[in-house]
Amino acid sequence: MFQPVSLFIGLRYSRSSKGNAFISFISFFSIAGIAIGLMALFTVSSVMNGFEHSLKTNMLGLIPHIEVKSDQHTPEQITSLKADLTKSSYVKHVNLYRQGEAILQTNKDLHGVLLQGLYDNNGALYKVTEKIVQGNWQTVLNSNYNIAISRYLSRKLGVGLGDKLRVIMPNASTYTPLGRVPSQRLFKVAAIYETGSEIDMALAFTSGPSLQRVLKLNKNVAPNLSVSLFEPFELDEFTDASQLILQGYNYSDWRSSQGTLFAAVAMEKRIMSMLLALIVLVAVFNIVSALTMMVSEKQGEVAILQTLGLTPSQVQKVFMVQGLYNGVIGTLIGAFFGVLLSLYINELLQLVGLNLLAGIELPVKFDVLSLVIISLASITMSFLATLYPARKAAKVKPAEVLRYE
Repeated sequence: MFQPVSLFIGLRYSRSSKGNAFISFISFFSIAGIAIGLMALFTVSSVMNGFEHSLKTNMLGLIPHIEVKSDQHTPEQITSLKADLTKSSYVKHVNLYRQGEAILQTNKDLHGVLLQGLYDNNGALYKVTEKIVQGNWQTVLNSNYNIAISRYLSRKLGVGLGDKLRVIMPNASTYTPLGRVPSQRLFKVAAIYETGSEIDMALAFTSGPSLQRVLKLNKNVAPNLSVSLFEPFELDEFTDASQLILQGYNYSDWRSSQGTLFAAVAMEKRIMSMLLALIVLVAVFNIVSALTMMVSEKQGEVAILQTLGLTPSQVQKVFMVQGLYNGVIGTLIGAFFGVLLSLYINELLQLVGLNLLAGIELPVKFDVLSLVIISLASITMSFLATLYPARKAAKVKPAEVLRYE
């Protein structure tokens, strides 16, 4: 098959096993360095993406992405706002709900939580229905004074399905002959959920009417709105598109409570990627070293090629092909083993005895676009590394090199 002469000679030199052993070692080291660096980048990127996705699913799936406070608005205004927000292309669900700080008390222990009261019979509030491990979610919504707690709280408080616990609302109280007493009521545990995140320690669910009674609220007091987005990270786009609808309403988003955690995860992912990219960069510099040494060693061959008719531009392309060959091979090897390592990282950790707590596995999520960008960046750096040695080779003057031959 026909090949450009520069490509043919460059590939021939790259695949040749003869020549200076030290230069061959540096070339091999550059390929291995690129492969190892890219494999580490793929693995870390996939695990961090999986961790971020797990947090987004388990944590943001159970809290309002945007919370609209009812404040001084009437139930009719809140219902109208709900209908308007539902029409947005960013919005997945809009739900009426109430919430209040509560203390869950049993004979064994007590624990403070944020108690949410839901009104939607379909249980569409985010993904809580997907996290139920025991009990019936519909019982929580359709019956009075039933509660859903996490498995963590179930163990801590020493209660199980069907048991009762006391819910105390410090912010709602009644006056008695003994003084001011916090509103309280016995609730039956009708469902137990588990997310595997810190939400398990701080959130419980009941029906909206039940919470309204415990909070001593009038029926004319409008509930709040919780807005669930298809993509929680598109908050800015949603608020920009809904400015007119939300005008006059007091609202907050998940970043006020969980934003610091996700910012820390994103920063850690960037720092880790930057540090691992230095491995690839060091390997790329090895390409510069190997090609520069090869240009010095092969000046005679370069001069002969020029006397046979190769132009300086073609000579330059020969060495560019040779350096790019190392970069492409290293990138392909690193990408292949990076994907393979990411897929079987949990099995590998078990094999070497590095088991995570309670059998927890590292989450892995492939972002094809970012992996392609990493690979293209590796090849681009390899290409840029060939420019200086290739230009140096193109400047070789046959007359001076072959003068004493």
